Amino acid sequence: MVETVDVQREVIGIGSAIAVLLVGYGTAINETIGGVRTTILATWVFAATFALLALLHGSYGRRDFAAAHGGAAVGLLAFLLATAGPQALVGLLVFVGSGAYIAIATLRARPTTAS
Repeated sequence: MVETVDVQREVIGIGSAIAVLLVGYGTAINETIGGVRTTILATWVFAATFALLALLHGSYGRRDFAAAHGGAAVGLLAFLLATAGPQALVGLLVFVGSGAYIAIATLRARPTTAS
């Protein structure tokens, strides 16, 4: 029997911790690291976290979650790389739409507990 290991929580935790540390550093010490604002770096970390989650979900066959996390990564990247307001808006819409699917699908995938 094949045992599956759920690492999604750890990946999200590590990505979030790095992003929070970057924002904290930017708030308390210096707003930039290597000339890049720490808030921008934190957003790149979140995009990379979503991309990693997409790869992990794809590796064990959850194509719906892989596509949704990949969509969230693409949306954040489109937002980060936007050069005009409409491009940023499209990126945010893709991110929010993917995030909504992730939230709904995650709630549906959780096992229900009998009361």
